Amino acid sequence: MKKTAVIRKEHFNAAHRLHNPDWTEEKNLSFYGKCNNPNYHGHNYDLEVTVIGEVDQESGYLIDMKTLSDLIKEEVLDKFDHQNLNLDVADFKNLNPTAENIILIIYNKLRKRLEEKFELKIKLYETERNIVVYPA
Repeated sequence: MKKTAVIRKEHFNAAHRLHNPDWTEEKNLSFYGKCNNPNYHGHNYDLEVTVIGEVDQESGYLIDMKTLSDLIKEEVLDKFDHQNLNLDVADFKNLNPTAENIILIIYNKLRKRLEEKFELKIKLYETERNIVVYPA
Protein backbone atom coordinates (compact mmCIF):
# COMPACT_ATOMS: atom_id res chain seq x y z
CA MET A 1 0.00 0.00 0.00
CA LYS A 2 1.28 3.44 -0.85
CA LYS A 3 1.44 6.21 1.72
CA THR A 4 -1.23 8.90 1.75
CA ALA A 5 -1.25 12.29 3.45
CA VAL A 6 -4.18 14.11 5.01
CA ILE A 7 -3.96 17.75 6.04
CA ARG A 8 -5.95 19.61 8.67
CA LYS A 9 -5.83 23.41 8.54
CA GLU A 10 -6.43 25.51 11.65
CA HIS A 11 -6.03 29.11 12.75
CA PHE A 12 -5.15 30.84 16.00
CA ASN A 13 -4.27 34.33 17.15
CA ALA A 14 -1.51 34.99 19.66
CA ALA A 15 0.80 37.71 20.89
CA HIS A 16 4.47 37.41 21.69
CA ARG A 17 7.71 39.28 22.15
CA LEU A 18 10.98 38.04 20.75
CA HIS A 19 13.59 38.69 23.39
CA ASN A 20 16.77 37.03 24.60
CA PRO A 21 17.25 37.77 28.32
CA ASP A 22 21.00 37.14 28.00
CA TRP A 23 21.35 40.07 25.58
CA THR A 24 21.25 43.78 26.28
CA GLU A 25 18.14 45.77 25.45
CA GLU A 26 20.09 47.39 22.63
CA LYS A 27 21.14 44.06 21.10
CA ASN A 28 17.60 42.68 21.38
CA LEU A 29 16.16 45.75 19.66
CA SER A 30 18.85 45.70 16.99
CA PHE A 31 18.40 41.98 16.27
CA TYR A 32 14.62 41.52 16.62
CA GLY A 33 13.49 45.04 15.65
CA LYS A 34 9.74 45.61 16.02
CA CYS A 35 9.33 42.02 17.19
CA ASN A 36 11.09 43.03 20.42
CA ASN A 37 8.35 45.51 21.37
CA PRO A 38 8.11 45.41 25.19
CA ASN A 39 4.32 45.67 24.83
CA TYR A 40 4.27 42.58 22.57
CA HIS A 41 2.73 42.21 19.11
CA GLY A 42 0.35 39.69 17.59
CA HIS A 43 -0.03 37.35 14.66
CA ASN A 44 -2.88 35.55 12.97
CA TYR A 45 -1.23 32.14 12.68
CA ASP A 46 -2.33 29.54 10.16
CA LEU A 47 -1.41 25.95 10.92
CA GLU A 48 -1.33 22.91 8.64
CA VAL A 49 -0.97 19.51 10.27
CA THR A 50 -0.10 16.73 7.84
CA VAL A 51 -0.44 13.09 8.86
CA ILE A 52 1.15 10.52 6.54
CA GLY A 53 0.69 6.78 6.50
CA GLU A 54 -1.15 3.89 4.95
CA VAL A 55 -4.93 3.97 4.57
CA ASP A 56 -6.75 1.42 6.71
CA GLN A 57 -8.36 -1.01 4.26
CA GLU A 58 -11.33 -1.70 6.53
CA SER A 59 -12.38 1.90 7.25
CA GLY A 60 -10.93 3.63 4.19
CA TYR A 61 -9.42 6.28 6.51
CA LEU A 62 -5.83 7.16 7.13
CA ILE A 63 -6.98 8.85 10.34
CA ASP A 64 -10.39 10.06 11.42
CA MET A 65 -10.27 13.80 10.64
CA LYS A 66 -12.58 14.55 13.58
CA THR A 67 -10.09 12.84 15.88
CA LEU A 68 -7.26 14.87 14.35
CA SER A 69 -9.29 18.08 14.66
CA ASP A 70 -10.04 17.37 18.32
CA LEU A 71 -6.37 16.62 19.00
CA ILE A 72 -5.24 19.93 17.47
CA LYS A 73 -7.92 21.79 19.40
CA GLU A 74 -6.86 20.23 22.71
CA GLU A 75 -3.10 20.52 22.24
CA VAL A 76 -2.77 23.77 20.30
CA LEU A 77 -5.86 25.93 19.92
CA ASP A 78 -7.11 25.67 23.50
CA LYS A 79 -3.62 26.53 24.79
CA PHE A 80 -2.38 29.14 22.28
CA ASP A 81 -5.41 30.93 20.81
CA HIS A 82 -5.83 34.51 22.07
CA GLN A 83 -2.93 34.12 24.49
CA ASN A 84 0.26 36.01 25.09
CA LEU A 85 2.73 33.22 24.43
CA ASN A 86 5.42 34.75 26.66
CA LEU A 87 3.11 35.27 29.65
CA ASP A 88 0.27 32.75 29.33
CA VAL A 89 1.81 29.58 27.88
CA ALA A 90 4.08 27.58 30.18
CA ASP A 91 5.98 26.08 27.23
CA PHE A 92 7.51 29.51 26.58
CA LYS A 93 8.37 30.43 30.15
CA ASN A 94 12.06 29.89 29.34
CA LEU A 95 11.85 29.59 25.54
CA ASN A 96 11.78 32.48 23.10
CA PRO A 97 8.49 32.11 21.17
CA THR A 98 9.94 32.40 17.68
CA ALA A 99 8.04 30.68 14.88
CA GLU A 100 10.79 28.05 14.87
CA ASN A 101 10.26 27.31 18.57
CA ILE A 102 6.46 27.48 18.34
CA ILE A 103 6.42 24.83 15.63
CA LEU A 104 8.68 22.52 17.66
CA ILE A 105 6.36 22.80 20.67
CA ILE A 106 3.32 22.07 18.48
CA TYR A 107 5.06 19.13 16.82
CA ASN A 108 6.08 17.58 20.14
CA LYS A 109 2.58 17.97 21.61
CA LEU A 110 0.92 16.31 18.61
CA ARG A 111 3.62 13.65 18.13
CA LYS A 112 3.06 12.37 21.68
CA ARG A 113 -0.63 11.86 20.97
CA LEU A 114 -0.42 10.25 17.52
CA GLU A 115 0.19 6.58 16.88
CA GLU A 116 3.80 5.80 15.94
CA LYS A 117 2.69 4.38 12.57
CA PHE A 118 1.96 7.92 11.38
CA GLU A 119 4.49 10.42 10.08
CA LEU A 120 3.79 14.00 11.13
CA LYS A 121 4.66 17.27 9.40
CA ILE A 122 3.70 20.74 10.57
CA LYS A 123 3.58 23.98 8.62
CA LEU A 124 3.10 27.24 10.52
CA TYR A 125 2.32 30.50 8.77
CA GLU A 126 3.30 33.40 11.01
CA THR A 127 2.38 35.72 8.14
CA GLU A 128 1.53 35.07 4.49
CA ARG A 129 5.22 35.42 3.72
CA ASN A 130 6.86 33.92 6.81
CA ILE A 131 6.40 30.15 6.99
CA VAL A 132 8.13 27.48 9.05
CA VAL A 133 8.01 23.74 8.33
CA TYR A 134 8.96 20.89 10.68
CA PRO A 135 10.45 18.48 10.05
CA ALA A 136 12.05 20.09 6.99
